Amino acid sequence: MVAMAQLDHTVINVRFDMDRAEGLFRDLGFTLTPRGYHSLGSINHLMMFATDYMELIGLPPGAENPRRDIAEVPLGINGLVFKTTDADATFAHLQSLDMAGDPPKAFTRPVALPDGEKDAAFRTVAVRPGIFPGGRTYFCEHATPELVWRPEWQSHGNGAQAMAEFVVASDHHQREAENFAGLLHSDVGGAGDSLAVAFTGGQLTIMSPAAYGERYGAAASPMAGRDSIFGALVVRADSLDKIRAITAPAIDEAARVVVRQETFDTVLEFIN
Repeated sequence: MVAMAQLDHTVINVRFDMDRAEGLFRDLGFTLTPRGYHSLGSINHLMMFATDYMELIGLPPGAENPRRDIAEVPLGINGLVFKTTDADATFAHLQSLDMAGDPPKAFTRPVALPDGEKDAAFRTVAVRPGIFPGGRTYFCEHATPELVWRPEWQSHGNGAQAMAEFVVASDHHQREAENFAGLLHSDVGGAGDSLAVAFTGGQLTIMSPAAYGERYGAAASPMAGRDSIFGALVVRADSLDKIRAITAPAIDEAARVVVRQETFDTVLEFIN
């Protein structure tokens, strides 16, 4: 029996405005890794948890031949990434589902450590564009996880500890939920306008736009003519009072605190 997929990381696209994004997410109480420079031309900062992380991804200003999957898509949550230990086997799985994009690609980024610079190495394999219109969905094989998950980067002033849920709003939420279930070796739960697909340690929630609007109110990201969006990142925290002390929430309830990062159209929901 094939094991259910596990989340690796989620991605927030900041395009050519990484300096501003770095400051704004630090202001929300996240510890950011030093800026990374991918061999593919992109730049990033990570917000590391125990087994997963959030990534700010962008491009250096004035970059020649920039990555179109970053430069030409909306700001905000645009990446959902699961773990794989074998990118080639995952590519075969995508082919079996008729979801395969390009074959696996390899890349690196240098990591500055006290004992010198080392290269973190990755292989990724992506679902074909259009299967999940809200953004990029792919799998990441880490050749050097010890260079990514380091204790000095895993403690956050806002109490964030793990990614618990990823929210998608879609005009075709039933179809997307079924596609995600096949992709992740999982099942579709829930009913009506809000469906759930479990992954190891958390879940995807795929909602109708109306249900998404009810959940997040004025904090919700606009559909803006799109039929599907990656609508929110739900972060488990050790205390909701920490984020309350840092910023004025858009929604403040006993069991959750919702923050909207307006500049980069990102909805963050903190839960215990």
